[in-house]
Formats: sequence, C-alpha cells, structure tokens
Amino acid sequence: MTATGTQQISVRPAGAADAAAIARVHITSREAAMPWLPPRRRTDAEVERWVREVVLDEADVWVAVDPGGAVLGYAAVEGEWLEHLYLLPGARRRGIGSLLLARAKTHRPDRLDLHVFQRNTDARAFYARHGFTEVDRSDGSRNMEREPDMTLRWNPVTNGTPTDG
Repeated sequence: MTATGTQQISVRPAGAADAAAIARVHITSREAAMPWLPPRRRTDAEVERWVREVVLDEADVWVAVDPGGAVLGYAAVEGEWLEHLYLLPGARRRGIGSLLLARAKTHRPDRLDLHVFQRNTDARAFYARHGFTEVDRSDGSRNMEREPDMTLRWNPVTNGTPTDG
C-alpha cells in the first residue's frame, strides 16, 4: 500500500526490529497530540519493551515507512479492536493515517472497534471521516489515564443492513 505525494509512503507488517521506532512514534505522537494527558509513568525503555513484548506479540501491527525506511506511524489490531494508530507529528495530514487505517480495515473487513479520548477531537474527526460511529462513552474508569473516552465502531453495510460482528 502506498500514498503518492512528495514521496512514496509504504505500509508493511512490523517486526521486532521496528520496536524502538514504534515506541518513538507512540511517545512522540501522544505527547504532541494530547498534551493534556497525565505525565507518562513509563520510561522510553519501558515503552520500547512494552511494544516488543506486548504489542508486537499480541497484535497484528503495520508500520508506514518513508522511502528511506524510517517509520512514520503504526497501527495495531488485536481481534476486532484497533488498539493503536499513531503518527509522528510531522506525518499528520498527509494521508498516512488513512493508509494505516485502510490496512486495518482490510485485516478486519466486518468490524473494527476502538477507544478514543473524548477530548481528542482531531482523532474523533478523523475516525468519523472514515465511517466510525459512537457506540458508548466512559468516565475514564476503563483506561490507565483516567481520561473520559468513547468507543467507536466501523461496521460496514452488507446487503443494506449492518453486519452483527
């Protein structure tokens, strides 16, 4: 999968060698896009270990890379859940998130759910543009940040009626 523009961006499956780059994307993206989150409790090394031992082990993960192979973003799907979709701040608004989301939808063509913080209006607008609708809201008791969140769902229409997933 590639995007055209000033450069070619490709999406490929992630591997163990991508753990440090994915951790850097995760940390940098969250800090830039959600400065209102509580301070991080994990060190960079702990985030990298979490990516290597949990994310890459338990989810299907893809990275968006530039022509030189630098990781610009990643998406992780576990079951019917889009657990993570993060981009480096400089990679936003270039179609890269859409490429990663398209890959996740291809992987889970019948349904895809995700959690998003209620205050993350940019992400909420992005997912709405891609056909996600709100399923529920939470007061934050279900996430480690204790930040009010929402469940969104992409549920494509088949034969005129939504699938049940």
